[in-house]
Formats: sequence, C-alpha cells, structure tokens
Amino acid sequence: MVNLLPTILYSAMMGMAIFALVEVFNKPKQRHTFFLKGLLLLLLIHLAGELFIYSGAYVYAPALAGAQFPFRALLGPALYFYAHAMMSPAKPLGKRLYFLASVGPVLVVLLMLPFIFTISPAEKLALATPSTRDPELWKIAVFTCLSTTFVFIAFTALFLAMAYKLHNRHCQQLMERFSDIEQRAVGWFKVVLLIWGVVWFMYAVEFALGALGWRWFGSGIVLPIFEVIALAIFVQKALGQRGLHSAEQGLPRTSQGRAALLSDEKMQRIASKLEQSMKEDKLFLHNDLSLNKLSESIAETENHISETLSQLLQTNFFQFVNGFRVEEAKAELKDKGKLVTNIALDVGFNSKSTFNTAFKKVAGCSPSAYRNLLNDNKPDML
Repeated sequence: MVNLLPTILYSAMMGMAIFALVEVFNKPKQRHTFFLKGLLLLLLIHLAGELFIYSGAYVYAPALAGAQFPFRALLGPALYFYAHAMMSPAKPLGKRLYFLASVGPVLVVLLMLPFIFTISPAEKLALATPSTRDPELWKIAVFTCLSTTFVFIAFTALFLAMAYKLHNRHCQQLMERFSDIEQRAVGWFKVVLLIWGVVWFMYAVEFALGALGWRWFGSGIVLPIFEVIALAIFVQKALGQRGLHSAEQGLPRTSQGRAALLSDEKMQRIASKLEQSMKEDKLFLHNDLSLNKLSESIAETENHISETLSQLLQTNFFQFVNGFRVEEAKAELKDKGKLVTNIALDVGFNSKSTFNTAFKKVAGCSPSAYRNLLNDNKPDML
C-alpha cells in the first residue's frame, strides 16, 4: 500500500540529496567536502530506506527491509566528521574516533542477526499485516526495531553533543584571534545541529512507537515535513560554506586554562602597549584587525598578547577590541543625525547585527535604546 504524502516528500528529499551530491563532486577537493560527500551518501541510504517502506516497494523485496539500519547509525558520526573537517586543525581524526563511529553500525548488525536469519522474506512480508503476522516472529521484529533505535539515539546524541562542543571551542578560539568572527564562525551549523537533533529524535520515537503498533494523527506526515525542512536548510548552507583557511580554523589555545608564563611586569608592559594602540592609535577602527596584525603593530608575539589578555586583563582579543569599538560608538551616538548602521561601520564593525550584539553585551541595551536615553527618550532616527 502506497502512503502518498510521505512517498512524495521522501522522493523530493532524495532529489535534493542527489542534487547536493552532484554539486559537491563539482567542488574543489577539500577535506570537508570529502566528509560532506559521505554524509550525503548516508542520508541518501536513509531516505531510500524510508521511501522503500512508504512507497510499498517492500512487498517486492521484503528481504531488504531494515537494510538501512546500520548506515543510519553512522549519520551522527558523519555529521561530526564533517564539522571537524571544517573547524579543527588540519590534523587527521584520531583512530579512536573512527573506532567509536564503527561501534554503532556493528552493534546494529549484531542486534539484527535474529531478524535476518530467523525470519524468511515471506514471513517478513506477513509481519506487515496484523492479521497475518506470527506473534513469536513479531516479538523478534519489535526487539530488533527497539534495540536498533536505542543504538541510533545513543550514538547520534553522543556525536551531536561532540559536534556542539567542537563548534563552541571553534568560536572561542576565533575570539582569541579575530575582532570579527561572523564569517568564520560557521554560525549556521549550531542551528543545523539543533534541527537535526530534533528530527532524528522524532524519527527514532515515531519508529519505535510504530514498531509497538502505536500511531498518532501526525504519523507519516509531521516527521517527513520536518525532515524536508531540515535537509533543505542543511543543503543550502553546506553548499554555500566556503572552506576556511588554516588561519581561520580552530587553532590550539595558547594561554587559556593554564598558569601564566610571563612575569607580571612583562604583562603590564604589554597591557600598556595594547591600551596605547587602542586609545591613541585607534587600531580598533580597522574592521579587519586580527591578533596577527596587532602583534606586528606593537612588536609583541601573538602568544604574549593572548596571555596578557587572558591572564592579566581577563578577556580575549574579540572582547578587548570590540569593547573599544562600543565605547567609540557611545560617543558617536550623541549625534542624532547619524544612522546607527553608519556608526557601526565607522567604529570597525562589519555588520549592524554584530554591532548590536556587542553593544548590548557591553552597555546592557541596544544602540537605539542607548541613543534614546542620551536624548531624553526622543524617537530614534532609524
């Protein structure tokens, strides 16, 4: 029996995944595109398995039912490997990670052995209809579904959590080197993590409920719709993501979380140079200011500057520079005739959104609200 809406939606998703694969194969060979290909191939297998069931094709080849289960357990690891290739140093992934990723599908195969060798194709087909299923064989099928779903949830949750931690570390390391991280931070990835996490959890729950014979009004409808949205967002963002240069990737942290190696006197001298470069030379007005450029300007090493910022000033490069930009913006906001967007660009920010976020963190309110306070709550120019 064909379930029309899911069949249409999963067919559309397979089309999206195939289109994305073709696009990725046409891109220059890079480490992150290699893992993106693998992730898209696994998604194709997962989608083909769902389409196999919803379209009713399983009646022609019941022996293939569940063949996608071991591959599905690799979706979480594949997403993490893709994230690692984008955000981590160029060093390869450790062998332990590859071993851990392989544990999931191996467990799924072991759990499926009774289902594979105990139940014949004809008996599998009979299990699809309550009136023809064998109760004892149905218990084996339910155990297989529930146990493999548990493995899928566990391994997906583990690798999504690892990817989330990796992204946070990547952003933190960027903040130690750059005053503008918006284009380098791969901010969309955290949104994708959240969406995929919800979708895959929903998939596992609905699959388990279906195995127990429980259905709700949204079964076969709500989940495919969410999957279409999630896949569309991921494909659009992943295909548009340029490869990060080595200087933009998460690099080893130089001073956070360890004892100071510089003397207090040395750090005080560096701090004085930093203050001078900001207050007198106004280096923060350069929207492309980086730790490397600041290091060249004040003739101090990047490591020494990072250590001074973290150990003595209790901040990082991103917060240090943008703090001066916000203070400069406060002075310019007194001019009621100047647009907030122009002020943001004048003081060194590359976008109004980044400016608003940084300003609110320092001042406790938006630039427009701050201007209103300065001008006795008169309406803003914007």
